[in-house]
Amino acid sequence: FHEDGFLVLEHFFSPEECDSMRSSIQRILDGMEVPPHCRTEFSTKEEEQLQAQGSSDYFLTSGDKVRFFFEKGVLDEKGNFLIAKEKSVSKIGHALHAHDPVFKQITHSSKVQELGRKLGLERPVVVQSMYIFKQPGIGGEVTPHQDATFLHTEPLGKVLGFWIALEDATQENGCLWFIPGSHTSGITRRMVRAAQGASTCVEFVGSEPAYDDSKFIPVPISKGGLIVIHGEVVHKSEMNSSEFSRHVYTFHVMEAKGTNWSKENWLQPTPELPFPPLYT
Repeated sequence: FHEDGFLVLEHFFSPEECDSMRSSIQRILDGMEVPPHCRTEFSTKEEEQLQAQGSSDYFLTSGDKVRFFFEKGVLDEKGNFLIAKEKSVSKIGHALHAHDPVFKQITHSSKVQELGRKLGLERPVVVQSMYIFKQPGIGGEVTPHQDATFLHTEPLGKVLGFWIALEDATQENGCLWFIPGSHTSGITRRMVRAAQGASTCVEFVGSEPAYDDSKFIPVPISKGGLIVIHGEVVHKSEMNSSEFSRHVYTFHVMEAKGTNWSKENWLQPTPELPFPPLYT
């Protein structure tokens, strides 16, 4: 982990645990009612990201809620679904770990806590969680990025992602790709809250470096596998053009000891949901 910036642990969760998360998300989808003005399409290309997420505080205020974000091209101009609504969702975030008993139990499970201790985390807190669908045929690419661009701490190096495959993640359906060792040179770009009165509510400062495509390696993983992701390691995933989905539950933790969470981050703890300790 310290050398590469990521760690692959196959079969960390049982098939039953994966299926319980999928069942739980199905219940949440069954109850999904989304006001048309909130139908935010999820995108990671910078301009689209600012338009889709930045023009709506639906995204900005989702840190302590369970909210729905959609793939590109699944809504018409009036915000009506062009395909079955449950097939149109890109992700659900960002506080499943606080509001759903199944995701809460997985996030704080004894094996996750034990792993945190083995990684040297002393006072980790959970900052966000997401369920990512990577829908068959339309699951969009996630362009090369570092999580610390979006979840900034001082000092850097205090954020970790836990990425759990709920189905086999293959090169065909959009597994993760990493540049091993790319977590040691800091970050050059941040997404921050925009000044009041700006046309979007987030903006990027700094510049995105050009990454050498040949340095990425694919990291397929089977159902139940866990990938631990350093906050500064460069990673991406390709579009899912296969007929199989690639469901994932992922959450981020921060080492709170001696760490400041940036007030400029889009995601902020709230009085209703301070970042909960990972260790229970």
